[in-house]
Amino acid sequence: MQPVLELGAPDDFSLWPVAACAPPGFMALSGTLTPAEVGTALMLIARCNDIDPDPAAGDDRPPRPADPLGSFLHGLLTFEDLFAAGGLRVVDRSTGATLLPGCCGGLESRRDVYAVLDGTGWAFFGHDPDPVVERSDDVVRWIVDVERSDSPVIESSTAEARRLLAGVERDLLGFLALTSGWVRLHLPDRYAGPVLDALVRVLAAPAGGLTGQTS
Repeated sequence: MQPVLELGAPDDFSLWPVAACAPPGFMALSGTLTPAEVGTALMLIARCNDIDPDPAAGDDRPPRPADPLGSFLHGLLTFEDLFAAGGLRVVDRSTGATLLPGCCGGLESRRDVYAVLDGTGWAFFGHDPDPVVERSDDVVRWIVDVERSDSPVIESSTAEARRLLAGVERDLLGFLALTSGWVRLHLPDRYAGPVLDALVRVLAAPAGGLTGQTS
């Protein structure tokens, strides 16, 4: 199980160094990324939130600043609910079945899995494909595409699912540790701290996520 971001073409992005990527596909986040890959991940997350303020829709965020860097980071720094296109990639090594995030799935939505493990909810990770996670007694079912009658299904115990999620959270903590140094090298001081705070908000584990009891 890995936390992944959906890749998007960097086009002529030049605000900071990024790695070459070939969408479609996904980028796994961890503490082993190169500096250019960290830059790519930050670009992808910032781009997900790069939306103009819309006062007519009740959006009371301030207008974009004039400078290109501040303009690109504006959504990341001003949205209350941030979005990171991607989610969880789950692979069953015995069968080769792979669950991938669907369109409009977000990495922050992985927190819904904890409700599944507690027996109080279910998790939906986008559409086309339509991955779903559900629990029955002590079995967690990771359905690759719930819209398919013949969809592959990956099964795990709740204890195993918690162990795998703990690994995901460690990967994200490793990524955030890398990013902490990266932003101070590549962004002006006025942006470095706020950008890191925004990344923590969108990627941090839910309260108790790393120490939840198996059940």
